Amino acid sequence: MANKDAFVQLVKDNYTFKGESFRIGTAVLDGEVLAGTDVFLPLKTMNRHGLIAGATGTGKTKTLQLIAEALSDASVPVLLMDIKGDLSGIAAAGTENNNIKERLEKIGGEYKPAAFPVELMSLSDEKGVRLRATVSEFGPILLSKILDLNNTQEGIVSLIFKYCDDNKMPLLDLKDFVKVIQYVSNEGKKEIEQAYGKIATTSTGTILRKVIELQQQGADHFFGEPSFEIDDLMRIADDGRGIINVLRVTDMQNRPKLFSTFMLQMLAELYATLPEAGDMDKPKLVLFIDEAHLVFQEATDALLQQIETIIKLIRSKGVGIFFCTQNPQDVPAAILSQLGLKVQHALRAFTAADRKTIKQAAENYPETDFYKTDELLTQLGIGEALVTALNEKGIPTPLVHTMLVPPRSRMDVLTDAEIDNLVDRSKLVKKYANDEDRESACEILTAKLEEAAQRSEQQAAEKPTRASKKEEKSTLEKVLESSVTKQIGRTAANVITRSLLGALGLGGKSSSKKSSSWF
Repeated sequence: MANKDAFVQLVKDNYTFKGESFRIGTAVLDGEVLAGTDVFLPLKTMNRHGLIAGATGTGKTKTLQLIAEALSDASVPVLLMDIKGDLSGIAAAGTENNNIKERLEKIGGEYKPAAFPVELMSLSDEKGVRLRATVSEFGPILLSKILDLNNTQEGIVSLIFKYCDDNKMPLLDLKDFVKVIQYVSNEGKKEIEQAYGKIATTSTGTILRKVIELQQQGADHFFGEPSFEIDDLMRIADDGRGIINVLRVTDMQNRPKLFSTFMLQMLAELYATLPEAGDMDKPKLVLFIDEAHLVFQEATDALLQQIETIIKLIRSKGVGIFFCTQNPQDVPAAILSQLGLKVQHALRAFTAADRKTIKQAAENYPETDFYKTDELLTQLGIGEALVTALNEKGIPTPLVHTMLVPPRSRMDVLTDAEIDNLVDRSKLVKKYANDEDRESACEILTAKLEEAAQRSEQQAAEKPTRASKKEEKSTLEKVLESSVTKQIGRTAANVITRSLLGALGLGGKSSSKKSSSWF
């Protein structure tokens, strides 16, 4: 009993907060749900990032859902990256069932079904708000990291951006970037070398292949205009609740590089756009990245370093990031160390490697005298988790086995008709519906090359006429300069000369005879 009383007091001391907070569940000890041990999370530290981990079917998605609901109620906008396609139901009210009744009988509380304000979004052709960004917005450094380029290739990308800036050629989509690469490798090579120095065609060829690889994963849908405005992620509904933006990326499992590209661009844009906020009573925006291993499994070292840097810095902008994945080891250690809230659902131990992973996971949590963490990780039921957070002073709270409260929204997907209705009522869908293809680098360079080709054709058409005239002149010259012509000319000249001299009485032998008789 003393042990239980000490545990109850521990939970009350560490999970009750002065500032605004929300209930996530009730503490459990030795399989018993203890009354008076409600576990709350403070809004003040929700920008310190977090992790929701656990094996398939243990309730990770429902945990993500209930935290998103609490944030929305607190007027905090949310972005959910829905890879499995099972988060759209947050837009509809839930339905009480026997499982929910049994759970609430244990942990206490009343079930109040509620639908939440939701905006559906997409990176591809799925229904919802189309998210786009221009190549120029990425910039040469970020684009090079995404393409996994070496220093030499990164320098060429910077040169391309500089050339386009100097010549007022916007880089909006990937066809602009590809066109410039082709131009600097061929027709414009001399122009580039004179102004910026020599470039190797082998390097531009490598860059082009990397871009094509990105295009194969559907990047053409993402790069372009109109660019998505970050402020549209941080909207508040008319009833004062934060809007939950559900990014439907069910087709991203086969295109992990595009998913990583979008996530990094979104974080970089948020960091560049938002002002410093310092310590706030609640965050400006919270992002939940479901199936987070897809972000990291294809990421290069440079990309991981960029993600780590942004995660460290973006907290001060009032933005929180939560990773949802099956195993904590899916998240790099450098990023895992930055996470304040950890909600660990059950892990499965079928092999020796699994048992080793579970021991490593247990070491990532605070030490406790009340649980054998590595054993408990395999015994947690569905909707139960080990929880540790940061209190209002930024100090980690003790580890608590928690039975979680059920989400109030639908724990299932929306029907096609409900999705259509949600999309039809959206103002943002109309705002970003149509592609814009204004004049940019591709069109400018194409016009430039066409103009050069026309000039070449005109010059080529003029050359035969000049050549023909030159040929005629050359033939006349050849005739005049031939030996036969010269002989005929000399003969004619002799005849003419003799005739003239004869007329004057000076020509030939007859003339000499006459002149001799005069003497």
